[in-house]
Amino acid sequence: MSTIRPMRPTDLLKFSSTNLDHLTETYNIGFYLEYLTKWPDLCRVIEAKDGRIDGYILGKLEASPFSPPIHPYSPDTNPDPNYLPWHGHITALTIAPHARRLGYASRLSESLEQQSDAAEAWFVDLFVRASNEIAKELYKKMGYSVYRRVVDYYNDGEDALDMRKPLTRDVGRKHVREGGDEVRVKPEDVW
Repeated sequence: MSTIRPMRPTDLLKFSSTNLDHLTETYNIGFYLEYLTKWPDLCRVIEAKDGRIDGYILGKLEASPFSPPIHPYSPDTNPDPNYLPWHGHITALTIAPHARRLGYASRLSESLEQQSDAAEAWFVDLFVRASNEIAKELYKKMGYSVYRRVVDYYNDGEDALDMRKPLTRDVGRKHVREGGDEVRVKPEDVW
């Protein structure tokens, strides 16, 4: 049985085989270490009995770097559609090819969602390539919906879908919307 545990710096030397998928974004080691330093509770791995890393998640808690137009923030009075209130963000979630379809992605996501909920975040969001049908279906099954399409988000010109899942604080589900696939924004609008 595999277990979820906090990521350790030494895990960075063991998960290169997890990043074999062409849709997995791979970052430099400094990027991973920054996440481990700033958001250690939101960086987790799935470790097999033999010590192999079968998957990981990198996450953070954040808000827009500028103050809300109306303070304090309320989804009912916020006039800026691009302002992001306090929320959890999944930066990377990947499962090794040999460990897929075992529920690991759901388990890792749930751990980040629980941590974000405990920190009173409004929602958890993530970006996924518009062409990544498998990931989009997985996230939809986990309760995420498309909030907006970010045109030309990736370096190769592909669009990203900004997907969100409301948390306990968002009682009225005001941070999700129907028809988000049709709402198009530029990357510079998504700080």
